[in-house]
Amino acid sequence: MNLVIRQVLNRQTFRLCDKITYKCLPKHLPVTSTNNVTQFRNYCQDTSDTRKLPPLMEFPPVVWPSFIKFIKNWMFANFIIRPYFEPEFSLGEFIEASKHAVQVVSDALQRSDFKSLEGLVEKDAIAALKTAVSKLSMSQRQLLAIEKEDIFYAFPYQVGIMFDDADKRWVEITMCYHVLKGLKHMKDTGDLPPISLGSQPEYEDKIFILNYRFIREFTKGVEDSWWVNIVNHFQPHSLIKK
Repeated sequence: MNLVIRQVLNRQTFRLCDKITYKCLPKHLPVTSTNNVTQFRNYCQDTSDTRKLPPLMEFPPVVWPSFIKFIKNWMFANFIIRPYFEPEFSLGEFIEASKHAVQVVSDALQRSDFKSLEGLVEKDAIAALKTAVSKLSMSQRQLLAIEKEDIFYAFPYQVGIMFDDADKRWVEITMCYHVLKGLKHMKDTGDLPPISLGSQPEYEDKIFILNYRFIREFTKGVEDSWWVNIVNHFQPHSLIKK
């Protein structure tokens, strides 16, 4: 799988490193009681709390595109990035390539394999993700892995271009992905979900929104690849209930 991802990303100039063994065990609170009766807790039972996924990093949740940002993104991509930074750059190709990165990163997070994220995710982000994942239950960790075929909607929320006094320059792209767990299987079996799936209770725990932010240095003479510096997974119904 890693070879396929590298070939796809290299072909589109998005050279995302994919080395995927550091393991972090989840923390469980001990069961205590003031009664003399011995109590038992079934940790294998999926309660409503264990099926909820808290945000992984401190980042304002992005759910829907902005029309104004859409216009700015198009202008940055076509009038700045392509003419001056990367002649072959395409937002459409970037979106498709980024889905491969989402699959690699999310799979590593589910397995607490943070070593494999080196070279793909920035060090500070890896440290934050280690802390967040260590607090998740086993059931919650199972919600992290995302198949790229389960992404049914993806868009660049914001494209940013940054300069400094040393004439260094970077491009930063914040992506948003809407995911329906099991969508690939539904397509394969012909059992497609209804258009109004967002309002159907049976799909509530299967819908996820992902925010990933990618950054790459485009300073002249610097060979760089796309890095991830923000990773956030959350469930839209958890935002509504807050």
